[in-house]
Amino acid sequence: MIEVTREGGLWRVVLNRPDKANSLTKAMLEKTAGVAEAAAGVAKAFVITGDGRVFSAGMDLDEAKLGLATDPVWERLSGAVAALPCLTVAALNGTLAGGAFGMALACDLRVCVPEARFFYPVMKLGFLPQPSDPGRLAALVGPARAKLILMGGAKLSAEEALRFGLVDAVVAQSELERFVASLCTDALAAEAEHVAAIKAMI
Repeated sequence: MIEVTREGGLWRVVLNRPDKANSLTKAMLEKTAGVAEAAAGVAKAFVITGDGRVFSAGMDLDEAKLGLATDPVWERLSGAVAALPCLTVAALNGTLAGGAFGMALACDLRVCVPEARFFYPVMKLGFLPQPSDPGRLAALVGPARAKLILMGGAKLSAEEALRFGLVDAVVAQSELERFVASLCTDALAAEAEHVAAIKAMI
């Protein structure tokens, strides 16, 4: 359910559970976290994307009933992505929902397709967001808009997400892979230490 490819300094993780809208199980979260941890100091660019027309519908609801909502694996994953010293990109091939926000918010850049929608219905579902998500979200869109999403139940279109600053570009589905590859070109051509130094300065 998680596919990983490594081509030189480019590491690519694909959420591959399209029949379940790439909803996240504990096993998927643990594997993705492990890949991110292994990439530290090795990868120059790290891309997370999904298979099919949805990036991720968030937490697998069957596993939610077993306590996945409060499992520390969510913070392990987002923390591992945020700590990577390389360029990190969330290539959002479709809708981003719920707990899947964590890994996307932890990335340096987020690129989505026009069909993507964004919502994080923790208020409605009675869950708390993952601890680091509200702060990362507010840093991107501002406190009021973070409350609009987390407390007001807002469902954003791709254009609204771009206007809010939640995503950095909107590109056609057919162009997504090429566009993300172009974002990674300079980092892949540089020394890993150079990539890390610029990121640390920012």
